[in-house]
Amino acid sequence: MPALLLVNSWTIPRFWQDKQRAQAGERRIPESDLLRLALIGGSPGALLARRLFRHKTRKEPFSTQLFVIIALQVGVAIGLGIAFA
Repeated sequence: MPALLLVNSWTIPRFWQDKQRAQAGERRIPESDLLRLALIGGSPGALLARRLFRHKTRKEPFSTQLFVIIALQVGVAIGLGIAFA
């Protein structure tokens, strides 16, 4: 659980940094980096950051890829829950 807290506490500021860079016309954080953070457990932070900062909410295919990651994570969590029941 501490690892998930750590990755989510890193994911949120990365989304904020990307938003700031976009507004300033600077070099952006690659979408693949943001999706990788979500994949390794930062998807709750990614969803929160999208909402808080209104960032990457309509961007495709980013949004679809993020929701596929979340669906896979939910499926794994359910599968693990069933396996340990």
